[in-house]
Amino acid sequence: MAVKTFRPVTPTLRYKTSSDFAEITKSEPEKSLLQPKKRSGGRNNRGRKTARHRGGGHKRHYRIIDWKRNRHGETAKVIAIEYDPNRTANIALLEYPDTQRAYIVAPVGIKVGAKVVSGPDVKPDLGNSLPLNKIPLGQSIHNIELMPGRGAQIVRSAGSSATLMGYSGGYAQIKLPSGEIRRVHSTCYATIGQVGNTQHEKIKLGKAGRSRWLGRRPQTRAMVMNPVDHPMGGGEAKSKSGGGRKHPKSPWGQIAKGFRTRQKHKPSDKFIVERKNKK
Repeated sequence: MAVKTFRPVTPTLRYKTSSDFAEITKSEPEKSLLQPKKRSGGRNNRGRKTARHRGGGHKRHYRIIDWKRNRHGETAKVIAIEYDPNRTANIALLEYPDTQRAYIVAPVGIKVGAKVVSGPDVKPDLGNSLPLNKIPLGQSIHNIELMPGRGAQIVRSAGSSATLMGYSGGYAQIKLPSGEIRRVHSTCYATIGQVGNTQHEKIKLGKAGRSRWLGRRPQTRAMVMNPVDHPMGGGEAKSKSGGGRKHPKSPWGQIAKGFRTRQKHKPSDKFIVERKNKK
């Protein structure tokens, strides 16, 4: 995928970039793999707003992705690469010998006509899904399970990949995109390759309206609020928290920078070999 720029004939187009969608081969989604996608507008079951800056946006259907890849030994053919409005990565449409179809996240380099297969005895080729204990060390992987049989849960966004570092005691050590090294049971499945659409992070929206299409409502800077509305509000000029040099906080007083929000005693701590951003 390449990033497309525009001639700045309007202020919006000066900074706007978008995907050229060169990889996309099919514009209409597979109807049998769609389901309605309900939007909450940031409100809970009582109608109270619990997530700010959400609402509006273009209507979408959810594409049902096969995260488990549990049709072991059956070779599927890639018949299309499609755009998915619900995720940063593109998706690939597979067709099995019995004509049943499924979606998977499209890895870098996969083409229409390619064959992919899953199972414990398959080759570690691009797009194939197999247990971690069958994958060579140093291999780039994505769509990784955290519990056997649950389906892929991590390393699923555009351009991301993890690296298989080693094995010990029935567990595989994986270096995640964040830099964290984590132990995952060696019978968990992962897919070979890097998630496609690697240039997604370089796309700039260019205008406020494009954010609204994505369902993002405007945000107001805390510093321009009043003290009654935010801990950082107030002051006669551009002051930090009403004239005092205080740390940035949320509207409810939680420190925004340098404050660890992860629980101190989490059951998954025992699986972390090396934390991200180690000092």
